[in-house]
Amino acid sequence: MNLRAMLAIIILVSHIPEATRAEAVREWVREHLDEIVETYRYLHAHPELSFHEKETAALLAKQWREVGAEVTTEVGGHGVVGFLENGHGPTVMLRTDMDALPVTEKTGLVYSSTATAKNEKGVAVGVMHACGHDVHMANLVGVARYLAENRDLWHGTLLLVGQPAEERGAGAAAMLEDGLFKRFPKPEYALALHVDANLAAGQVRYRTGYSLANVDSVDVTVRGRGGHGAYPHTTIDPIVQAAEFVMSLQTIVSREVKPIEPVVVTVGSIHGGTKHNVIDDSCHLQITVRSYTDEVRGQLIDAIRRRANAIAAAYNAATPDIKVTEGTPSLLNDPELGHRMGVVFRQVLGIENVSDAEPSMGGEDFSRYGKQGVPILMFRLGAVDASRLARFQQLGATPPSLHSPLFYPDAEDTLATGILVMASAALELLQP
Repeated sequence: MNLRAMLAIIILVSHIPEATRAEAVREWVREHLDEIVETYRYLHAHPELSFHEKETAALLAKQWREVGAEVTTEVGGHGVVGFLENGHGPTVMLRTDMDALPVTEKTGLVYSSTATAKNEKGVAVGVMHACGHDVHMANLVGVARYLAENRDLWHGTLLLVGQPAEERGAGAAAMLEDGLFKRFPKPEYALALHVDANLAAGQVRYRTGYSLANVDSVDVTVRGRGGHGAYPHTTIDPIVQAAEFVMSLQTIVSREVKPIEPVVVTVGSIHGGTKHNVIDDSCHLQITVRSYTDEVRGQLIDAIRRRANAIAAAYNAATPDIKVTEGTPSLLNDPELGHRMGVVFRQVLGIENVSDAEPSMGGEDFSRYGKQGVPILMFRLGAVDASRLARFQQLGATPPSLHSPLFYPDAEDTLATGILVMASAALELLQP
């Protein structure tokens, strides 16, 4: 074939209407959905905890090799990277997370997880895909298969990433530190999806700009001087300090941060003392801190330090121990990429099935790829049949949330929509 003919084909493919592309994907999904659902059910029944995704990674690697991808395993732990090269064009990254949660499943599904494992403390726990990562993986298996079988529709490099330890907020960092964007082509775009337990299957939501929050953990150990509860004047009571500190934290949000800035400061754990009549030497608090911008993130940590130290000084107590552990950075969906993908979503699903996502104070380490200068977009995929959601509403009940032992997606409709949307999005981006 001469160069002129090749260019004519490329131009023709790039101008195929999105609706026509979508119908081709739908037809492929109808023919192969049973196989994809079978993969999903296997993954659901065989979950693995963060940084222990050995068998899960092996399954993804096998599936991607079977479609012709060049696959590398053990990237940043059990991370899997596969890529398909198909001529000149952009590099597009599609990411799935792989890990499950220490949750004992109570759905009653015939393919329920009965897996157990030891957590990081050595305690035996049930293990469940309660956050939809099994859907994410099966979806990307389907998308990879479709694109591999239809190379005439796209040009460029497809980068498939199976990421470990999203639930620990550490997997993306581990893969990047292991050279994800140095050992493999750095993408021009990166896409990911996440199931939504409150959105009907067949629908998607997305948001440009800030979508998910910075997540930081702060451990504060308040110091005192212990003694007998009957003689408090001879002690420096760390529990009273901690109580004042907890109340003081509440005014960081209401009096120090601009009202238009989304902020959360939550004391999730407080432990001190051993007995009714004993004043202990210390009290330990665990705080989750959430924000969007780097400026507010720093402001919050500074305010927590200042208040902890000031209260200690007021009680003539020793300086408290303060440890800040940075979790995930905020997820900033690229506006240009988001608007471009929004057009695709509406074309393939219909305007009525695409809506704006609300910003959330949850976290997601997919954000780290954006911090590397890659335009990213994570969108929400409806995961529960509309009639089931309606029944919850009729009963005045709330649908089981993600991380609940009762959560399960309606896999067939969820995957049919997910493959359609993700494949269509990839085809839009993978043009010369």
